[in-house]
Amino acid sequence: MTKPIIRLLVRWLVCSLGLWIAAALLSPSISYSNASVIIIAGLILALINTVIKPILVILSLPAIIFTLGLFMIVINGVTVYIASKLYSQLHITDFLAAMFAGMVIGLVNYLVSAIIER
Repeated sequence: MTKPIIRLLVRWLVCSLGLWIAAALLSPSISYSNASVIIIAGLILALINTVIKPILVILSLPAIIFTLGLFMIVINGVTVYIASKLYSQLHITDFLAAMFAGMVIGLVNYLVSAIIER
């Protein structure tokens, strides 16, 4: 029972860290008022990645296969954009900024997963 909870907590931490780094890199396009916004938005993004993202991946499987996986960047952008719309204190100006944020979060997720598995 604790394994899924730990997995969600790690995903929450990674999403929050990725959002914080993305907001620092894309400063005018992604803005927030304080650190609690990033933490709450990270939780929302982790829940979206747990529930909605698998459905999006299954529905867009032909596009993912056709683009050799590059369509996952769009799906990551969609999840970040949905999180910003659900939590209005996280301001993302446009979908392109959400896609770049999704790329940064994906990279942070990859790096953290590689470190944890070792």
